Amino acid sequence: MRKIVAITYVSLDGVMQGPGGPDEDRSGGFALGGWTVPFWDEMMGGLLAGLIEEPFDLLLGRRTYDLWAGYWPQNADNRIGRKFEAATKYVMTRGAPDLGWVRSQRIAGDAAQGVADLKAGAGPDLHVWGSGDALQSLIATGLVDEYRTWIFPVLLGDGKRLFRPGLPATSLALTGSQVSTTGVLINTYRPDGPARTGAVTPAADDGS
Repeated sequence: MRKIVAITYVSLDGVMQGPGGPDEDRSGGFALGGWTVPFWDEMMGGLLAGLIEEPFDLLLGRRTYDLWAGYWPQNADNRIGRKFEAATKYVMTRGAPDLGWVRSQRIAGDAAQGVADLKAGAGPDLHVWGSGDALQSLIATGLVDEYRTWIFPVLLGDGKRLFRPGLPATSLALTGSQVSTTGVLINTYRPDGPARTGAVTPAADDGS
């Protein structure tokens, strides 16, 4: 079985919209695109390079696919571009677009079922980058196996969030953590069953 890994840049208040540039995603009037750029350091670049050295295919929502398909084929001469070019790109979309980027395949019909079938087959892990809207259905149906979440020390206020209202209450286990020189926290989580609750018990009075 293949593992689905969600790789997401988020602000401290959970916003994942438009991390890479001013015009990446202005929907809803979002005007703070490119908010990750001032925090990038050499250590983060090394982590990203190591991440893409792992065997993977891509699982993308339509908006992210269109954005990447307009950029990476023209930049396939660098390490990231070569890896993305070689990966199979599975696209979660309700429409029937012309997927012109090499090795692209549409997931037809019910996206969650299509991804579940894909996950059950043979092949490398499936990396989900961005794709916030499509990612919600994967989270809701329990298909995400691992979250690699890069938490940036900035508050954005408005914007699309990684974990949106209505998702199942779920516990997460922290399996790895690093911090950059600029304060970016790179955490790896895996789902760990339903959210657990309890009550704070006051300390017993020992009479002293």
